[in-house]
Amino acid sequence: MKIWAHRGCSQRYPENTLLAFEKAIKLNNLTGIELDIQLTKDGEIVVIHDERVDRTTESIGFVRDYALAELKRLHIYADVNQSQQIPTMEEVFDLIEPRLKTGMKVNIELKNSVYPYPGMEEKILDLAAKRGVEDAIVFSSFSAKSMERIKKLNPKAETGILDSKVSDCLYKLRGTGADALHPYWKGIDLLPDRIKEYTVRAWFTGHLYPEKPTGTRLDLSELEKSGITDVFLNEPEMYIN
Repeated sequence: MKIWAHRGCSQRYPENTLLAFEKAIKLNNLTGIELDIQLTKDGEIVVIHDERVDRTTESIGFVRDYALAELKRLHIYADVNQSQQIPTMEEVFDLIEPRLKTGMKVNIELKNSVYPYPGMEEKILDLAAKRGVEDAIVFSSFSAKSMERIKKLNPKAETGILDSKVSDCLYKLRGTGADALHPYWKGIDLLPDRIKEYTVRAWFTGHLYPEKPTGTRLDLSELEKSGITDVFLNEPEMYIN
């Protein structure tokens, strides 16, 4: 089973922050980091999951209504650690690029299924090319149109299609040419033989910082039997070191 850090080490540290990513890249045998991108009012790529800033910062409103300089004035509570900011994708690459060039991967989820940010695909592909890390990236989205556009712009780009059920992911995959299925871990509604030829990266919900760690571990062998090949975990440090 391949382990990915979901929004970084997001159970013990604030999700999608440089702190959470810094903790993740220190883990040995980590397959990769998963993160989410959106665009600011002035077209900058920032790393944040929600379309609004309400849950993770002291402010309110949509990410797309803030200029980058305005977002950078917001704070993300980090307990005993220094408060964090919403990072740009450039800043995240600055941090993780050395690991990307030694085998680790990054799954960049384009958060464009609620609000289809114009030009997002071009911007992230251009940035990846500028940094020379295209081969280390998996692009994903719930939007089939977005993944179709990524493939059209760069046929060599690796993509994964997101949905709740693996059957819906498979349906979308056939239309988008995606390389992998990214279902909810409880949404494996097909027999293993139907999906054995695919990479199946399963995502989870809940238990994000500052919730207290549960101290329980998933039985990854049972997930593997269902056809899951990779898991995006909030607390990857419990499974690898």
